This record gives sequence, structure tokens and C-alpha cells, in this order.
Amino acid sequence: MYKISSELYFPPVSQASFQGILAEGGDLSSERLLLAYKSGIFPWFNPGEPILWWAPKSRMVLYFEDLVVSKSMRNILNRNVFKITFNQNFKEVISNCSSVKREGQHGDTWISQDMIDAYCKLHEMGIAKSVEVWKGNELVGGLYGIDLGTVFCGESMFSKVSNASKVVFITLAKHLEKENYKLLDCQVYNDHLDSLGCKEIDRELFMEILNSGS
Repeated sequence: MYKISSELYFPPVSQASFQGILAEGGDLSSERLLLAYKSGIFPWFNPGEPILWWAPKSRMVLYFEDLVVSKSMRNILNRNVFKITFNQNFKEVISNCSSVKREGQHGDTWISQDMIDAYCKLHEMGIAKSVEVWKGNELVGGLYGIDLGTVFCGESMFSKVSNASKVVFITLAKHLEKENYKLLDCQVYNDHLDSLGCKEIDRELFMEILNSGS
């Protein structure tokens, strides 16, 4: 495994281990995080442990034409049961992603305070973005991720009420498709994402798509 020094550098993603771990160490500076995402890499580690940088061989993504919207979800969306906003409460969204147990979460505590602080800085730079789901004046769901211009790298989402996570995901996907994004990166497989139309593609194809937009 590559040990990161103070140098702003990542090895090629092809050097990742069978499990998908590419490198260890470094920091969560805005510059390093942005380089990571542009290079097809993301951080995922437990608080108190060294930072691990991942580039899995199979990448879970959504091609927008594959988005699954059930009849019941279309009904919910058409009735405007929820209100959707963009980039209105980023810190609250990422904080809820850290604390609220939800479908599709890698773990219960992996979004540490250091992670929250780092992504809030990226949000201030206009790179990290959020989508919020409201029921009345209450924030009941949301997601956040990194916007690379033609690919949106989804990081995490939360839901406090039934269907909120589906609503936020579908709304973001439709918005990205309208803005001519190439795909929505969802990182790793889970059943919830699969039910929404996401699928795994090879790392090489993901990198080809990612680099074609840079």
C-alpha cells in the first residue's frame, strides 16, 4: 500500500489492492480531496484510524437513463409531498449523514468531525454540494457529494421519514441529467442503490468517463 507523504500526489488507481485500497495517510485538505476525486479516488476510514484512500475495481454508478422511478414514487413526486432545495443547509445535511442511521450507509460513525469540517470547506469553495428534503419546516432527508462538472460523486445520504432518501436521489439524478452530466458516482454497491437503477462498472470504464470530462 502506498504511504502518502506531504507531497500532493496519488499513485495510479490501477495500483489499488484487491479490496480497493490505494493509499494510506495524508490529510483532508481541500487540495488533496479535490485531487483525489478528480483522480477517481475517495477517502473512507474509521475515526481514529489512518486515512484510507479507495479506488475499487468495481464502481457503483447511475446512468440517468437507467433511473428507476416506481409508480408510487411518481405519485409522491407529483403530489409534492416534500419540498426540495439545493445547497441551503449543507452542514446540517452532512451532520445528519454522520448521525442518522439510514439505508446505504457504509458505517455508523465513519463521517467524523474532521470529515465534516473538510467537506464544509469544500462547500464554501462551491465544490461540495447538498440536496435537502423538507416536510414543512423540518429537514427529513438529504445527500451531499462532490461536483466535478460532468460527474457528481455522491458521498452519503440520510432519511428520517419513509421515501425521503428516494426522493432526494431521484431529484438529484433528474437535475444532473437535465444539466448534461455523464453520470452519478455512488462509489460502492448496496441494495438501495441497486433498486434505484444503479449498477457496477469496471474501474477502467469509470476512469475513462471521468477523464473525458476534464
